[in-house]
Amino acid sequence: MKSTESYFIPQARVYNAGIYKCTVILNNKMKTTSEYEVTVRGVSSPRVTLDKKEAIEGGVVIVNCSVPNEKAPVHFTIEKVELDTRVPKQKREKNSQHQNFVMLDFTVEEQDRMIYFLCQASIISGKHLETSETTKSDLVTVRESFSNPQFHVSPAGMITEGDQLHIRCTIQVTHMAQVFPEIIIQRDKTIVGHSKQGNEATYSVMATMKENGNYTCKVETSQISKVSSIVVNITELFPKPKLESSATHLDQGDILNLWCSIPGAPGVDFAIQKGGMDVSQAQNFTRIASKWDSGSYTCLASMGKVIKRSNEVLITVCEMLSKPTIFYDSKSEVIKGKTIEVHCQSINGTAPISYQFLKASNSLENYTVGSNEPTVFKDNPTEDTEYQCQADNCHSSPAMISEPLVVKVIAPVVEVKLAILNNKQVESGADLVLRCFVNKASGPITYKFYREKDAKPFHITTSNETQAIWYKANVGMEQGGQYYCKASNRANTNVPQSNLLTVRVFLAPWKKGVIAVVVIAVIIAMLAVGARYYFWKKAKAKQMPVEMSRPAAPLLTSNNEKMSGSSPEANRPYGYNEDIGNHETNPVKEKKEPLTLDVEYTEVEVNSIEPHEGLGRKGTETVYSEIRKANPDFMENRYSRTEGSLDGT
Repeated sequence: MKSTESYFIPQARVYNAGIYKCTVILNNKMKTTSEYEVTVRGVSSPRVTLDKKEAIEGGVVIVNCSVPNEKAPVHFTIEKVELDTRVPKQKREKNSQHQNFVMLDFTVEEQDRMIYFLCQASIISGKHLETSETTKSDLVTVRESFSNPQFHVSPAGMITEGDQLHIRCTIQVTHMAQVFPEIIIQRDKTIVGHSKQGNEATYSVMATMKENGNYTCKVETSQISKVSSIVVNITELFPKPKLESSATHLDQGDILNLWCSIPGAPGVDFAIQKGGMDVSQAQNFTRIASKWDSGSYTCLASMGKVIKRSNEVLITVCEMLSKPTIFYDSKSEVIKGKTIEVHCQSINGTAPISYQFLKASNSLENYTVGSNEPTVFKDNPTEDTEYQCQADNCHSSPAMISEPLVVKVIAPVVEVKLAILNNKQVESGADLVLRCFVNKASGPITYKFYREKDAKPFHITTSNETQAIWYKANVGMEQGGQYYCKASNRANTNVPQSNLLTVRVFLAPWKKGVIAVVVIAVIIAMLAVGARYYFWKKAKAKQMPVEMSRPAAPLLTSNNEKMSGSSPEANRPYGYNEDIGNHETNPVKEKKEPLTLDVEYTEVEVNSIEPHEGLGRKGTETVYSEIRKANPDFMENRYSRTEGSLDGT
């Protein structure tokens, strides 16, 4: 009902700052004023409260800082200040996003005596950071949890070696302390006394020179540490003894001489020890050195309860090496190119031992071992080899060398060849010699000879030689063909095969002549038989008409033997022509010959050329002439028949 409306903000705070505007609604109409910015400067002073006003070293003080009239978020800054110096010793900050206060823990340190806390609050307002004034808390009185440690040393004054030294470190613990602190006594950096219960730690020992030095007592809790120091001086009763030796490296059999001395210290007892055991109750120790005398020696000097140990002297007595032995695993054969392990060992002698391996007098490798166990050398020999090894150690004698080790290397068969010892063309009846040979392989070698396409060898032989011979005397044509061979020994995993060799067998010239003569003789015989058969047929064919025209009369040979089974063709001369002879024979044929007609045959040898003229040989044939005789009262008819030669003449 009024034309003016007011909004009242009592005790403006930072959170009231911002942009304000007013909206008026009248008769359903609305209008808004322009924006108006309100800024609030300053933050109200914070309030600081503490959980205690008296604390002990290492304790904790809880500080509560708040701004009751402000709203979060608020940024708080709290500082711990020493009253005497008024210099902040610790500063912590924290943002409170949802509350207008914070609670922070502060540890009371051992240097703190009278402390207080300062609190300040800051709030962001728009683009501005508003900060409050600093508020101071009440004073906090700090009490010691324990006092600084103190040393107590007895005997007081000068301390001499042999005196009983007693050192104590003590503290005073306040009644407010919940646990006892840890007390540690150290000489230099070595802990010699320690206690976790009570208010003191002790260290008690007979005084010697090594107890000289700076002693420290340190008392600690989880937050507090306090330290004090003292220097303890001890007077020396006699100097440290010195042990000496004529030599530190000796050969077995040399003289070992040790002596112990303390200049200007009469009345001292001595003992020389090796490895904690007495070897002499005097200042000197002398003996013939053996390998058992090697070791570390010291000297003990004593006066009363004071015992001092000298420096250490390391003595090495070197035993001479025994002659090294060289060997390898001879159970397995050495194959060419395979690895062989050669062992060398000196059974006696002081280690370390240096071994040198020699192959055919040439150095291969060097090894140094720390025991008398065998050392191993690996090699891949390709041929028979001689190995040696040389051993040396600290002994002054020359190096020892082993006996030679001869290693037989088995070389496998790599390449095989087959050859013939004469021409590849062999005359029949001659000797055939095949030679199968290999490279430098080790025997025994097994040789196998094969003919092509035969699965099984026809000849097997074993030899230590790098070749094998197969001999065949008086070869025939059947020995011709292709040959190859195989060779292997016990080192072969694969059996190599030779080249393929072709062998040809031909007939000797005189055999060819014999065969030719035989062939020609057979041909001539066949021709002669054929010719005779031919003439016989022809003569018989010619005789048939005569015999048919007269009584049968026996034909007599020149030996007056009967000719039986003759045919006209057989009695007909070779090359006879019936047409030509008709005009001469017809008149005679028309007359019948008396039965007393005699027929005579005469033999005539005729030279003829055989069909094989190239051979230059001639043959002979028998020609029969037929003569017919009549009685004296009749006309004499004479027929001559001549068997012609093979050329038709």
